Amino acid sequence: MPASRKSHPGSPEKKVDRDPPSSHGEPGIRLLMVDDEKGFVQVLAKRLAKRDIHTTQAFSGTEGIQMLRRSDFDVAVLDLKLEDMDGIEILKVFKKMDPDMPVIMLTGHGSEKASIEGMRHGAFDYLTKPHDLAELVEKIHEAVRSRKKTDDTDETASC
Repeated sequence: MPASRKSHPGSPEKKVDRDPPSSHGEPGIRLLMVDDEKGFVQVLAKRLAKRDIHTTQAFSGTEGIQMLRRSDFDVAVLDLKLEDMDGIEILKVFKKMDPDMPVIMLTGHGSEKASIEGMRHGAFDYLTKPHDLAELVEKIHEAVRSRKKTDDTDETASC
């Protein structure tokens, strides 16, 4: 785990996967996308890759939790409605596993109330489907900047 992140009691140890550096010499953003709409996720992952956002795809809540156990991510995008689990429950698990990882909730039109509930449980923000790609990319970058500020603050406090 990076030195700026603290190990949390009771959270399982994770194997850290690092993506290769981008063309700018910096590693790209590592995104965990959890959504049961496979076509949507696959197309979105290709479009995000062109923007140096490396997407690990999970098509169920269970698979998303397994991915987070195995790898380290900068940010997660989580659908609120999944076939196997409720998005709020997955959010709670993610926050126990990696409290500092920002989670952006995706919701169908008209479910803003549920997304606001997600915010109360630690979600970074939410977007309604369908959403504009540029808006999602901006939210992802915003979330990563927010996490870096938190990591820098933690690192300064521990010195």
